[in-house]
Amino acid sequence: MSEKGSRGRSLGAAPQEGELIGATIGEKHVALARLQGEVLALDAWCNHAGCLLSEGLLTEDAVMCPCHAVAFRLRDGRVLTEPRICEDQPTLVVEERDGEVFLIEEEIE
Repeated sequence: MSEKGSRGRSLGAAPQEGELIGATIGEKHVALARLQGEVLALDAWCNHAGCLLSEGLLTEDAVMCPCHAVAFRLRDGRVLTEPRICEDQPTLVVEERDGEVFLIEEEIE
């Protein structure tokens, strides 16, 4: 699912409300969730434990790492749990069009 569009690259179908899913473009793994109608995205690899956040637990506004239970706020990647044993998680800019999610090209590292 790495089809390049006019603006961004496709990550596939958008998640449903309250759903956490993973998507991949090349080497880039992305954790996607829909909260209050908006699709949000984080770099899927936890920067502390190296686990896939897309396999974690989705809470009210955060995702918990499945390896060490640190919660990252989806809107800004900020660590919400104490003690802060890791850095904030990088967020990614995505756009939803016709039920499909696109990773905006400028944000791909």
